[in-house]
Amino acid sequence: MTAPLILADAIAQQAQRLTDAGVSFGHGTTNAHDEATWLVLWRLGLPLDSLLDDLADDSLAQRPVSAEEAAAIDALVGERIATRKPAAYLTREAWLQGVPFYVDERAIVPRSFIAELIADGSLDAWLERAVAESGRPESFAVLDLCTGNGSLAALAWPDARVTGSDISCDALAVACINVDRHALATRLALVESDGLAAPELRARGPFELILCNPPYVNAQSMAALPAEYRAEPELALAGGTDGMDFIRGLLRQAPTLLTAEGALVLEIGNERAFYETAFPGLETFWLETSAGDDPVLLLTRHALVQWAARA
Repeated sequence: MTAPLILADAIAQQAQRLTDAGVSFGHGTTNAHDEATWLVLWRLGLPLDSLLDDLADDSLAQRPVSAEEAAAIDALVGERIATRKPAAYLTREAWLQGVPFYVDERAIVPRSFIAELIADGSLDAWLERAVAESGRPESFAVLDLCTGNGSLAALAWPDARVTGSDISCDALAVACINVDRHALATRLALVESDGLAAPELRARGPFELILCNPPYVNAQSMAALPAEYRAEPELALAGGTDGMDFIRGLLRQAPTLLTAEGALVLEIGNERAFYETAFPGLETFWLETSAGDDPVLLLTRHALVQWAARA
């Protein structure tokens, strides 16, 4: 007689399917086991953090999985394999710093390392200095440029006036869902803008801090991206030949929207070498993240002004 299927075994089976199919990860998980755990728990309506500690909860790990549930799990994982879409597009949910956000194919799957820096307080000293100099501690302003589904803006300091901006109307429609979901309408405004061009951004600034996870993938890397990444809006990823096309314009324009002691926090992924080639002589502070100190940098307004004057 065949032993009944239990949750731990269901996850192991689906992890093996994902491994055998050669799917790619990086949209909330980094390996087949975690991805299978996410999909199985979501399909069964179980809390998504239930089994994150190597099935430490033995009672949950031993939970029976019915034939009907097993079929539903098989179908979901089969869709993940067949479509190569990120799991977040199948579940319509992505998590950032433990907070769930709605996402679909209209916006990039949120995964910014800047969220770590907000959560662990790494940016607080920079922000406090800018706020103190601006003289408006009760109404300091933060801009999340290239906001996508709005998750980074939603995580920003609760006492700030936050603006989330994007060139994509589709992405802003997704962000609006998250503003409603997390009841943020009183402190988070969404603005359509091509970079910093929209007059409404100037009306809401100047900003003590601009956060930006822009399109920065260089052309060679874009051509080699796995299907999971190609399922995302290209507009949110492609940064031109060296990945710096959007960033060049941003660094020129940012000082006009920053307070005197304000700063720009910029995510550039694996493009540090291209960044340093494109912007020689620009004083840059590299910030430590779980992926090292290459993906995220900070530029003060003063440094940007000095660099522009020399360029």
